[in-house]
Amino acid sequence: MKPLLLAATLLATALAPAAAFADSPQHLVDSATLALEDLLDAPGGQQAGDVLRRARAVVICPNIFRAGFVFGGEGGGCVMVARGAGGGWSDPAFYSLGSGSFGFQIGVQSAEVLMMIMTSNGLNAVLNSQVKLGGDAGLTVATLGAGVNGSMSAGLTADILTVSKSQGLYGGLTISGSIFAQNAGAQQAYYGTDLNSRQIIIDMAAHNPGANPLRAELARYGG
Repeated sequence: MKPLLLAATLLATALAPAAAFADSPQHLVDSATLALEDLLDAPGGQQAGDVLRRARAVVICPNIFRAGFVFGGEGGGCVMVARGAGGGWSDPAFYSLGSGSFGFQIGVQSAEVLMMIMTSNGLNAVLNSQVKLGGDAGLTVATLGAGVNGSMSAGLTADILTVSKSQGLYGGLTISGSIFAQNAGAQQAYYGTDLNSRQIIIDMAAHNPGANPLRAELARYGG
């Protein structure tokens, strides 16, 4: 394994979950609900809302942090929710997002990130236990401009379109190359049963009423 990929993997599997789930999976779900509102109510958020109405699934990462001096890294917890055959939204599966970098970096940044999964290829890729975004063969990730630190153009054929809203000393947040990994422990804690992400969001085999506000917000913004 290449050194940079190894560093990213270690961050995704160790650094991000420790920070993201310091409270509880329910706290992450609640934070994701607030982040969704914040991102889509921002100036230009209508553009993201239009895309959301066509999305197969969404990933919401309410607090991706980036910090470093010489060595830097990004990481945080995320929830993924998919649209069912009837148009409703599933309960969330739990993931972590992490990447590593090396350089003379000074600063701290936190960001809210929304990833809208547009294709079956993109959805099948992220349902794997671990995927390198933008690095795995055939998986394309583009940034959508919505008035929140993004390019105003994006590939309409991309598998995943992202929007982010950042604060801090870094100018932006790039998720391409990040490791997106399933958090089985959080899913076990939240649902009280050992289910994988596909069973939760595709088969809709699990339900926790604590996720109802998130599902309602997705229905309000994304149809």
